Amino acid sequence: MSVDASFLRIPIRNLFRQRTRTLASLCAISVGVACLIIAGGFVKDILFQLGEATIHSQTGHVQISSPAYWQTNNRSASAPAITNINEIKSLIASLESIDHLAARMNFVGMLNNGKRDLGVIGEGIEADQEAAIGSFLHFFEGRALQDSDQDGIVIGHGVARVLDVKVGDYVTLVATLAEGALNTSEFKVIGIFQSFSKEFDSRAVRIPLRAAGELIDSKEPHLLVLTLKETQDTNSFLEKVTPKLAGFGVVAKSWVELSDFYEKTVHLYDAQFGVLRLIVFLMVLLSVANSINMSLYERTREFGTALALGSHPRTVFRQILVESLMLGVAGSALGATMALVVSWGLSFHGIPMPPPPNANIGYLARIRLDSTSVLISVVIGIVSTIFAAILPARRASRLPIIDALRHGV
Repeated sequence: MSVDASFLRIPIRNLFRQRTRTLASLCAISVGVACLIIAGGFVKDILFQLGEATIHSQTGHVQISSPAYWQTNNRSASAPAITNINEIKSLIASLESIDHLAARMNFVGMLNNGKRDLGVIGEGIEADQEAAIGSFLHFFEGRALQDSDQDGIVIGHGVARVLDVKVGDYVTLVATLAEGALNTSEFKVIGIFQSFSKEFDSRAVRIPLRAAGELIDSKEPHLLVLTLKETQDTNSFLEKVTPKLAGFGVVAKSWVELSDFYEKTVHLYDAQFGVLRLIVFLMVLLSVANSINMSLYERTREFGTALALGSHPRTVFRQILVESLMLGVAGSALGATMALVVSWGLSFHGIPMPPPPNANIGYLARIRLDSTSVLISVVIGIVSTIFAAILPARRASRLPIIDALRHGV
């Protein structure tokens, strides 16, 4: 026990003896670790908010349709519909994790305001259910559709801007039937919405499900859209519900599969954050290596004396690594503490952010921390500190005793 105590006591004394260098190394490690944690939490919040906006304005957590629909991805009136929608609804509604579900009918057409036409992507919706699902749709003019609005239509901000349409105006919707004939219906603009996606808002219109069925001469919807109580339950829900849906001839897909933009954004941020981790690793490595090199250079005679008194080179090597390990643990712990405090302060007030690319609406960013990212950042701080000490420690443990004792004389 006494050997172990002395083995730890000497590195601790050395750290306190070299206070200036120890403090400089602690600052480098702690700042690097704190930056990693805060940046990781910021990126995680961006992806979380993008995901929630995508879910609650467009895709829902899960969409169910026929295999033929997923293969063709056809949004026209001829797209394959779900023929047994009521049975599927009854099955889905009985599951505990379900929050809301609504049927949708897709179509493409032309919207006319009496002066010009615009190609649009339309959705027939169950209005009251969609109001709960689409909580991220912002109606800056008018209101959301209701089931009683059989001749009502809500349009995206881009559609309203191009056609110069406002709430209360009447528009004509022209759609192509499955047989190729044209059908038209007149609707009153009830509301103008903005979602998180500028591209969606520039083409999207929504009308009641029954009106959509009459417009494209169809009785069955193309999609069943579900939202869950918790987003993290999506994968487990799919695993549970997929076998049950097999008998109905339909296939369920998650919101991640349906949102190509989100998936590419995740890959982009993962690559960028990987580069950031590498930069911080190298920054800590070089900063600590410089500090350790200077410290060991000044202690050359000390090492020579230890070797002359019979200390094994491995003992000197281990003691230097133990010093670095203590330094890394202390700096990383300090950095994690700093990050937690700063993250709490930033999240409490929020960070106003402008609209991202391809988006209409800004948002209030926060720092969303999780134990995994904090642990990875702490490990990076510790490992970089140990790596920085390996070569100087190896060189110090192999010093010729006579040259070491005569160092500085």
